[in-house]
Amino acid sequence: MNDPHQPAHRDPDGFRVRGREMTRIETFTDAAFAFALTLLVISLDPPTTMQSLADTLVHVPGFLLGATLLMVFWNAHHRWSRRFGLDDSNTILLSCLLVFTVLLFVYPLRYMTSALSGFIATLTGLPVGPELDTLGLTGREDVNRMFVVYGVGFMAMSASIVLLNVHAWRRRALLGLSHAERVETKVEIVTWCVLFTAGLLSTAVAAAMPHAMPVAGWVYAPLGVVIPLFAWFTRWRNREPSPPPDAT
Repeated sequence: MNDPHQPAHRDPDGFRVRGREMTRIETFTDAAFAFALTLLVISLDPPTTMQSLADTLVHVPGFLLGATLLMVFWNAHHRWSRRFGLDDSNTILLSCLLVFTVLLFVYPLRYMTSALSGFIATLTGLPVGPELDTLGLTGREDVNRMFVVYGVGFMAMSASIVLLNVHAWRRRALLGLSHAERVETKVEIVTWCVLFTAGLLSTAVAAAMPHAMPVAGWVYAPLGVVIPLFAWFTRWRNREPSPPPDAT
């Protein structure tokens, strides 16, 4: 952690930046995410004909979606590292758990985004994804199995971020977190708990009804609305009380 006597630098949320210098575990984690990103690439072999170029470009939307989702997890770890600057044994253990899961999660992520872009291509007739037949999805059971595998990885990575923030919360006194910083830490914990719950529900639905119409993916759809509402409610519930009016 940085010298507390140094001038305070704050992130856009007003959180004091305690991890201004990268630790070895943060560098290692960043390298793992960078490697995972390379595993999402459209193709390791450059196209040599117009047909192969066209076949490659249909994977671009899926790659962009997968890379975006991967960067959401990376940014969560980056934000955590900058805010708290912890470098103890628990930090190393939980960061290694995140590294382990992201290197496994990248394959279900790539497959899921390819299937999603292929489904959109089938519905719209636009060349925004591969043909579903090329992915080996022959029936509802395959689709639901895909959601189970994806959901397990999504839960593991979300749990890693939750545990990192819980670890920081337990050291809030040592870190000297202000009231506003404690509220933002709670918001971060709540956000990733919601994401973990969504993954758990989606996985449970897909596993419990393997032959039913695949609806597990729709569990993730409301997150864009649910998470901001939970964050707003957490901030409102934990807002700092107003000072009493001056009696004089």
